[in-house]
Amino acid sequence: MIQNVHCLCLGPGCSSIGYGEAEELGPFLIQKGVPELGLNRHSWNKEANLLFLESPVGVGFSYTNTSSDLNKLGDAITAEDAYIFLVNWFKRFPRFKSHDFYIAGESYAGHYVPQLSEKIFDENKIVPAKNYINFKGFIIGNALMDDETDQTGMIDYAWDHAVISDRVYHDVKNNCNFSKENVTDACSSSLDEYFAVYDIIDMYSVYSPVCVDSNSTMASNRRSYFVEGASPKILSRHSGWHRKPVGYDPCVPNYTEKYFNRPDVQEALHANATKIGYTWTHCSDAISKWNDAPSSVLPVIRKLIDGGIRVWVFSGDTDGRIPVTSTRLTLNKLGLKTIQEWKPWYDRMQVGGWTIIFEGLTFVTVRGAGHQVPTFAPRQARQLIRHFLADQQLPSSPF
Repeated sequence: MIQNVHCLCLGPGCSSIGYGEAEELGPFLIQKGVPELGLNRHSWNKEANLLFLESPVGVGFSYTNTSSDLNKLGDAITAEDAYIFLVNWFKRFPRFKSHDFYIAGESYAGHYVPQLSEKIFDENKIVPAKNYINFKGFIIGNALMDDETDQTGMIDYAWDHAVISDRVYHDVKNNCNFSKENVTDACSSSLDEYFAVYDIIDMYSVYSPVCVDSNSTMASNRRSYFVEGASPKILSRHSGWHRKPVGYDPCVPNYTEKYFNRPDVQEALHANATKIGYTWTHCSDAISKWNDAPSSVLPVIRKLIDGGIRVWVFSGDTDGRIPVTSTRLTLNKLGLKTIQEWKPWYDRMQVGGWTIIFEGLTFVTVRGAGHQVPTFAPRQARQLIRHFLADQQLPSSPF
């Protein structure tokens, strides 16, 4: 049976179509140098039916006729709206209803995916059969899950990967307490120095080049990525936190924005029929405020693990934005029993990364991949999703 995978992407306020579908794992990808599509031979739709959701309202071409809705957004409303969408989608396409259903996402989807999963999990206990969703599990990558460990891990990773100096590292460690929201002037000053290095290298892939397209500027890649109220309360006070990511061709986002603003493309997609009053962007310029974002989603993840939901977490290990260091610290907080110790997994004859299996959760690293793993390691990412869907361990020896 072909499973259904529902994909949520960056955010809050960033496009699953622009990033996930068009630059990472969809059947067609934006091509280098031109705003055109080409086939993706490692598309995830070779493993499952894919459904991309532009969520919340205001992202991409999704819109509301009531502009005040954009001021009410937050984690809870996003999960509620996404759940309503899914129930109605399955009513409209009932032939998919019997399929196993999974949710995948990256970055702020570390909130979106567990919260929507919890909503489905809870509603499935009380809804009539016609609204039941055959939900089996979720997988999240480079995911924002816990403010304290996410922020701590960013600093540790930057020092360990020779991005910041010993002095800057120790200044941040001595002056900042990431378990608290209040920030001192000394902490703020130290973090300014930490973020300064990401003016010259890509935070989302520390070993990749930055875009030097003559038609682009570094500033074009720094529009708001995490909106007010949705970010850890200390690091988000610095402009460096709000940069949005690029891929291994760092100029591809420029081509994507040109592509989705083409009138013929919008007409073919039946998109922008209402003529929204702003251009399509990767991360919505229409969303400026976020009203609720818990500091940790670990209680939700623990609840779903205890409820028998399959949970995988993966991490591209060259991402400085939500680095593997953060994810390891975060997962340690769950206190899960180790079933299979840390070991390499293989992509053909090469090590693809490392994996550890906890009781109820599998964690996988992807070697050499940045924040958007399928962009940097498309074949390995497809192998990852294939084994997740089959509930099988990744290969432990070359093949």
